[in-house]
Amino acid sequence: MNITINNIKTNYIVEGEGETVLMLHGWGSNIQPFAPLIKHLSPHYKVYALDMPGFGQSEEPPMPWEVDDFVNFIIQFTKEMKIESAVLIGHSFGGECIIKLANIDSLPFTINKIILMGSAGIRRPKTMRQKLKIRKYKLGKWFLQLKPVKLLYPDALEQLQAKSGSADYRAASPLMRQSFVKVVNENLGEHYFTNIKPSTLLIWGENDTATPLIDGQYMEKNIPGAGLVTIKSAGHYVFLDQAYTVHKVIDSFLNIKE
Repeated sequence: MNITINNIKTNYIVEGEGETVLMLHGWGSNIQPFAPLIKHLSPHYKVYALDMPGFGQSEEPPMPWEVDDFVNFIIQFTKEMKIESAVLIGHSFGGECIIKLANIDSLPFTINKIILMGSAGIRRPKTMRQKLKIRKYKLGKWFLQLKPVKLLYPDALEQLQAKSGSADYRAASPLMRQSFVKVVNENLGEHYFTNIKPSTLLIWGENDTATPLIDGQYMEKNIPGAGLVTIKSAGHYVFLDQAYTVHKVIDSFLNIKE
């Protein structure tokens, strides 16, 4: 289905009936990886999932966005869908958006429970190797932007950018690359976690390298009453790597009876 929100054509799906579940995907992803979990939950809940602006089949935002812009868009989506209360499920960047949503006092809907899977939001200090790589990239970018160099090698800067950065950065469009930089440079302070009031379940793959298990342990320590479930033989896409186990853990948290 499609809906236009703030002049952005947005792709979303809704399945099932009952209380609402809203699912938010990670950076560089879309609603498709959620398909098995949506199928599992839709007999018990009314499940919404959307491609956030710039991902999947949704249009890009009109300018580079930071985390708060995505959060405000999600709020607008809940208004359009007339969602009054919901269980929020977020993976990676979607989890970071949920953490911010849970810190808004004037939120127009009630958060019943929160499930964070390999959630983003914690930025670790850069290693010396990472710092040197960034410095080398910035120096190369400065050099390739010099007018004589641009005339001789007009595609060199684009090639440098294509080779640099993470896979998410390289795969993104120029505008979404700018958004990516804004997002990854934001580090959520401790108060964002200690202020979370809804009951929260943390699900982490033990082999997650994108958002390592130590991040989940930090959140468990700082989110009041949060519980962390570590899933063996699973990585960042824990809900796909060990779908059966994750479904059972979520069933227990949401009191779903077969």
